[in-house]
Amino acid sequence: MNPTRATLAVIGAGAKAVAVAAKAAELRDMGVDAPDVVAVERSGVAANWQSGGGWTDGSHRLGTGPEKDVGFPYRSSLVPRRNAELDERMTRHSWQAYLVSTGQFAEWIDRGRPAPTHRRWSQYLRWVAQDVGMSVVHGEVESISIDDHRWALRTAETTVHADGVMVTGPGQPERSVLPGNPRVMSIAQFWHHAAQHDRIAAERVAVIGGGETAASMLNELFRHRVSTITVISPSVTLFTRGESFFENTLFSDPTGWVGLTLAERRDALARTDRGVFSARVQEALLADDRIRHLRGRVAHAVARDDRIRLTLSTNTSGEAVETVHGFDLVIDGSGADPLWFLPLFTQDALDVLELGLGRALTGESLQESIGYDLALEHVHPKLFLPGLSGLTQGPGFPNLSCLGLMSDRVLGADLLDLSTRRLDEHQSVR
Repeated sequence: MNPTRATLAVIGAGAKAVAVAAKAAELRDMGVDAPDVVAVERSGVAANWQSGGGWTDGSHRLGTGPEKDVGFPYRSSLVPRRNAELDERMTRHSWQAYLVSTGQFAEWIDRGRPAPTHRRWSQYLRWVAQDVGMSVVHGEVESISIDDHRWALRTAETTVHADGVMVTGPGQPERSVLPGNPRVMSIAQFWHHAAQHDRIAAERVAVIGGGETAASMLNELFRHRVSTITVISPSVTLFTRGESFFENTLFSDPTGWVGLTLAERRDALARTDRGVFSARVQEALLADDRIRHLRGRVAHAVARDDRIRLTLSTNTSGEAVETVHGFDLVIDGSGADPLWFLPLFTQDALDVLELGLGRALTGESLQESIGYDLALEHVHPKLFLPGLSGLTQGPGFPNLSCLGLMSDRVLGADLLDLSTRRLDEHQSVR
């Protein structure tokens, strides 16, 4: 590491970490200051896109077009009068460049540009990470504290000090509504079965969740020996994600997003991103008469009489109504806790966050406090939360829809001045 440069630590070595590391490397090659990017990863680069990561068996198809790669949308704004050069450099790490480098480009074109499997996408991300020499510290972050005005990320083996931290990834996929019961599967347990080619055999199966995590599990479950599949979600029905040019533009170009009211933004997110299935999955649902939908939130789960009984709570005419339903197997695909990272922070670090926000740490307060650079406003050192930035900055930042724009926002943040100031203070003491 260069002591004159700031350090950005990224929790997780997935697509966001690779995108930021690639752009930072190209900026330095252009002679432009950029922070050193260090990913702290418990498994390996792009692990969540592989069968061992707990979120997929690796064989399902990517929902986002692969052309939305680590440089997309190739509209850099970091280097006045040289942004076109930066974009050209980033094309060296594009999906097409990967296919050309590995001799797969012509076949991909001839096959009609199919969406790659999750496994192939992970291979692409690892190719980029290796090409730019991304720094990876192997280990699981156990605590995050403040040390001399910097973040200190501690693993079992080492401590990483950084001027900014970016949190990525959905957290751990092991949670479920009834842990330890063999008739209830977490996301990780489900995909472990799928990766081992273990066929699920059950009469009545429930899948909890109405988003893409649950949708990909349904897509796999069609192949198993089950009689009925009931999808449980809070929405009145299973909505299809908008995928026209107009909806997609919101993800690629959020220029007008900040001009919308919070109510308008929440409505757009509900229609295009949260709790909706892709058109491809909905088409599969239409063709399978085993699928049913139950509206409600799971309030309680209990094992009784060789079944899992779920108590569902719904709001009908302003009153809470509870109903009980029995299933032979329950698969909890409700997704990870978006605030999974908060327990990692020590009390002193949590105090810094609360002081900066000026209110209690909740999902709502964090989402509403994320600024243009995808970091919490009025919090120093910087804490970047792209996964929670959809409400204030645009729906593409939490996912794969605008990785190049995401890296612009993060690398354009004021980290270098803080690092230089700290170095100057150190030298003046000497």
